[in-house]
Amino acid sequence: MKRPLPIGVENFADMVKNDYYYVDKTIFMKELLDLKGKVNLFIRPRRFGKTLNLSMLRYFFEDTGDINRNEENKKLFYGMKIMREGENYTGQMGMYPVMNLTLKSAKQRDVETAYYMIQTGIASEFERHRSIVEEGKERLSGNEYEQYIAIAEERAEEKEVRNSLLLFCRCMYKITGKNTVILIDEYDVPLENAYFAGFYEKMADFIRSLFEAGLKTNDYLQLAVITGCLRVSKESIFTGLNHLNIVSILDKRFSGHFGFTESEVRDMMSYYKVSSRFSTMKEWYDGYIFGNTDVYNPWSVIRFLYDLSADINAFPRPYWINTSSNDIIKELITGADRETGEQIESLLRGKKLDIQVHEEITYGDMYSRGESLWNFLYFTGYLTKESEYFKESSVFLKVRIPNTEVKTIYQNTILGWFRQTIKKQDFHALYCAMEEGAAETVRDIINSQLFSTISFYDSAENFYHGFLAGILSQSENYIVQSNRESGNGRSDIMVKSPSLRGRAFILEIKVSDHIDDLEKDAGKALQQIYDKQYARELRTEGYRNINFYGIAFFRKDCEVRFGKGTEACSGYRRNEGN
Repeated sequence: MKRPLPIGVENFADMVKNDYYYVDKTIFMKELLDLKGKVNLFIRPRRFGKTLNLSMLRYFFEDTGDINRNEENKKLFYGMKIMREGENYTGQMGMYPVMNLTLKSAKQRDVETAYYMIQTGIASEFERHRSIVEEGKERLSGNEYEQYIAIAEERAEEKEVRNSLLLFCRCMYKITGKNTVILIDEYDVPLENAYFAGFYEKMADFIRSLFEAGLKTNDYLQLAVITGCLRVSKESIFTGLNHLNIVSILDKRFSGHFGFTESEVRDMMSYYKVSSRFSTMKEWYDGYIFGNTDVYNPWSVIRFLYDLSADINAFPRPYWINTSSNDIIKELITGADRETGEQIESLLRGKKLDIQVHEEITYGDMYSRGESLWNFLYFTGYLTKESEYFKESSVFLKVRIPNTEVKTIYQNTILGWFRQTIKKQDFHALYCAMEEGAAETVRDIINSQLFSTISFYDSAENFYHGFLAGILSQSENYIVQSNRESGNGRSDIMVKSPSLRGRAFILEIKVSDHIDDLEKDAGKALQQIYDKQYARELRTEGYRNINFYGIAFFRKDCEVRFGKGTEACSGYRRNEGN
């Protein structure tokens, strides 16, 4: 039996005790201790192993107050890389009280519920250490003990909750004589959510005061590790934390501890005997550069391995899209001006974009254009670094879309936005032109839609096919059938009236290699309708009033050719098509 894949497993003890396949990241502890940073902020995209790494830190550092439990925690690390690094590191095991707080649950619709979820998370950690406090309460003042119990029982006032991290550390020090390790996971989730929900300032004020008390003037702090997806402006959240050490995806240190390296992916695929699909794995889920390290998306790698273990021929999928709302991409697409749209299209064609690095950004920057927008997408994982260079006292990056998975997210978002956009438009004029055989008018209407639509050309025929089918499906008077998936022998798109006495249209699509080929390729598309007798199915059904359209595309331009689909016509050369 192979080890089970840890889909959704974020607790280190659960990972080890249940013998899940674990990619050993324990050297992270060595580098963290070598760094000697007091407060450390690690910035990585969502689903890149931040929560599991913090759980690992908890079990490594935590003194639970129970000798047997401490020994059980140490056993979790037997045979792992950190155990070979010597007493300077292994001697830190089980040495400190640990506050392990996650803010993931604060993604709520209103500020009251979001605050309550944070309060509940803090209370849970206070309750987890309650036995230590009860046994050593004589070492605390009456007020400290009462505040501690009030927070543990969720009875504390908000001002007491704001001071809770500092209170926890002070109580632990007075009882155990040891400073506390503070671990805070996904610190920016409540901030991101609050921004979109409209209560950012209130949430930022609460998080700021919580951090100031617990991280800025805390003499009882051993070290703190904070994780997030984005480095929110230091002035707004980390006010006065001069000892804050920020490790972003640009940093050369810790570069291989979040996400999987290529050697780790190869080892996993070899273990599960699916190495023959490595090229697909690399194309879809590789491409991130953290520091100078090539990194795979760990969530997607594990999910694809899970599918491959059941079917070696399983198709890859954009698993990452299901782990996030992807509000970032939606806002980018819906708010794109002409210049931004052209830049998106360029990226989708595999081109690079030059950006100046701005590490301190806010959620409001995603609405801005220029450098802030692209920095936002870079730090959240929707773009990756191709190379970097220094110019005019600033760091610049050449960025690109990391892999096929992320490109698919862009494409699906574009198509979703396009479908919503065209639902608001009236295409009566297009159908009138098609009924009249006015090819030039049909061309002009399609061109106007192309001009205002963000598109992608690496899978051009699929895009243009979906583009046309989406527009044509807006009519209540016609049925649109997309026959592309049926293979040879059927046209790209059939449009027909519910009544057999009504109109029917056959559309064939070509994509030109050059703009000068548009007219020729439109003619070829029309000729194909005649040569392959695509109208036979419609005539068999009983339709007699059938028109043909050959349409060729090149980027934002198209050309249209019209032909009459009467019984007497057997080829485009015998028609007077436009």
